[in-house]
Amino acid sequence: MSTRTMGPGAGWSWLARAVNLGRNNPRAVIGAIAIVAALALVPSLLQMGLQSALSGSPQSAMVVGGLATLASLVVFPLLIGGVLRVIDAAEHGRPTAPGAVFEPFRAGRGGGRLVGFGLLMSALYLLVFGVLVGTLGEGLPEWYAQVMQLQVEAAGRPIQPGDLPDPPPGLGKVLGLGLLLGMFLGGAYAIGFGQVALGGRGVLGAVRDGLAGALRNLLPIVVLAVLSVLALFALFLVLMLVGGLLMLVGSLVHPALGMLLVAPLYLGMILLMYVVMFGVMYHMWRDVCGAPPAPPPLPGNQVEL
Repeated sequence: MSTRTMGPGAGWSWLARAVNLGRNNPRAVIGAIAIVAALALVPSLLQMGLQSALSGSPQSAMVVGGLATLASLVVFPLLIGGVLRVIDAAEHGRPTAPGAVFEPFRAGRGGGRLVGFGLLMSALYLLVFGVLVGTLGEGLPEWYAQVMQLQVEAAGRPIQPGDLPDPPPGLGKVLGLGLLLGMFLGGAYAIGFGQVALGGRGVLGAVRDGLAGALRNLLPIVVLAVLSVLALFALFLVLMLVGGLLMLVGSLVHPALGMLLVAPLYLGMILLMYVVMFGVMYHMWRDVCGAPPAPPPLPGNQVEL
């Protein structure tokens, strides 16, 4: 399976088309993504509930967190594949519905390949960042463990900057390389997931296509990352201004009313972020590995040779 190389402007195109996602069938696309966004909250809520029931000890927190992570590694690749299929159906004018997001859970719908790809990419993430920290991050695991211990001992109280241990030397280099590797692997994840969910590729073939496609399109991926950070910063400012105003107006009546007015704004922002994330995944895959767009029709007085 060959991959295509896109120009730097593709990063902007992926983001712009992602914002406009669902124009052909908004009920199906936005509904499916809303289902995934809601289900993404379940592991955290269960984890908080179980930790509270187990007296909140560090050992129980680690066990509950590990179980939640394992469940997510199995369930969410199926949901991601379902969302991509709903988006693809809507983009091509095929009938679909929000409930189609659960299609990969049915037998014979490629669920095993989706889970296998998600597990393999997760292992690749751990391997790459483990090698990075092991070679350039001397003292970083110990520093991180000390910070985590401070958070546990603080028990919800804010940690003062003076209480934090001094960061190890070379932390900036590790963070910079980690950011670059994260962008590369994120692109490979998006392209490879599209190959498994939509391109009919096997797990290993999808991983190869994802890595090759991300390597050939590293420049537009970097452009996408920069634009996404700028857009997120602008969105955060708008959210703070509008949310603060709504909270102020509502609190004049009752503090609960202020929170009630702000809640839809925050939920809408979370849903928008999910829409853009899945839209970028889909359009990146479609440009790099999917079927190329049909050429424009020739004028009536011309004949293709």
